[in-house]
Amino acid sequence: MTPSFLVTHSGGFHADEVLSSVILTRLFPDATLVRSRAPDWIRPGPDRIVYDVGGAYDPDACIFDHHQRGAPTRADGAPYSSFGLIWKSFGRDYLALSGIRDAEIDGVHAAFDQGFVLPVDLVDNGALDPSSAGPLAGLTLPALIETLKPVFDDPDPEADRRCFDSALDLARRFVEAEIGRAAAKLRAEALVTAAITEAGKNRILELPRGMPFRAAIVKAGADHLLFVVHPRDSDWCVTGIRKNEDGFELRADLPAHWAGLTGAALEAACGIEGASFCHKGLFVAAAGTRDAALALAELAVADAQARDVSRPV
Repeated sequence: MTPSFLVTHSGGFHADEVLSSVILTRLFPDATLVRSRAPDWIRPGPDRIVYDVGGAYDPDACIFDHHQRGAPTRADGAPYSSFGLIWKSFGRDYLALSGIRDAEIDGVHAAFDQGFVLPVDLVDNGALDPSSAGPLAGLTLPALIETLKPVFDDPDPEADRRCFDSALDLARRFVEAEIGRAAAKLRAEALVTAAITEAGKNRILELPRGMPFRAAIVKAGADHLLFVVHPRDSDWCVTGIRKNEDGFELRADLPAHWAGLTGAALEAACGIEGASFCHKGLFVAAAGTRDAALALAELAVADAQARDVSRPV
């Protein structure tokens, strides 16, 4: 089906139909986006896709609402918004059109669904309270999209559509960036997994460049690894590995007496020529050469093991 119209409701907008519109307008750039609540528009038809309105969910008829009784849910009972329903039906086509390789489409589709689509679905259905984000509640993507609505006394009769179009442009950038990151993580996983095999039982993982590494390390069950070494521009970095995705605690800190030191002061503290920087938070250090960075990492491993004699060898 190649629709002539993409139909969603008029009036105030939310993240789910804006993000749905990102997907659909990319797939069907020649279709006209109609915002209406008129009965003749929001019923299924052979020339349209209707979403976030219409009171029904029927992918075969191309209507994707979630406000009705008996609205669809995920296998675990989590509710869909229109965004989740559109992503379920059209997400893989969107990824293919975006240049994601065939072998990566399922992985990127699932990662984007879990990390980006699902939170929008939950917030839109009231299953996730935005206040759980604390002071950042007003800075979540759904909240930011809604800040683009026109103010109540805007006299422009086209204000709703003008603001919706602005929100659509902003949302498109976030979707494209997040999908790009999801694809990059899969590419990084292959490189990190190969490096883990090469490292064997070594506590230090050397990578050919900076890249996301924690997820691949956890997936590989490489619990013995403590530090990652990789080049960065003209330097080399020694980086700790976080214990949890959402926290800052590391498997092992860099030595405490390196904290905040740079240049000659750090060289004197560690005894390694070329050591150039250690963050005061003890999660990253830098050196001018690969050999110096690896030497820093070896000292950091020894220091960590001395502080934690129970750590398995």
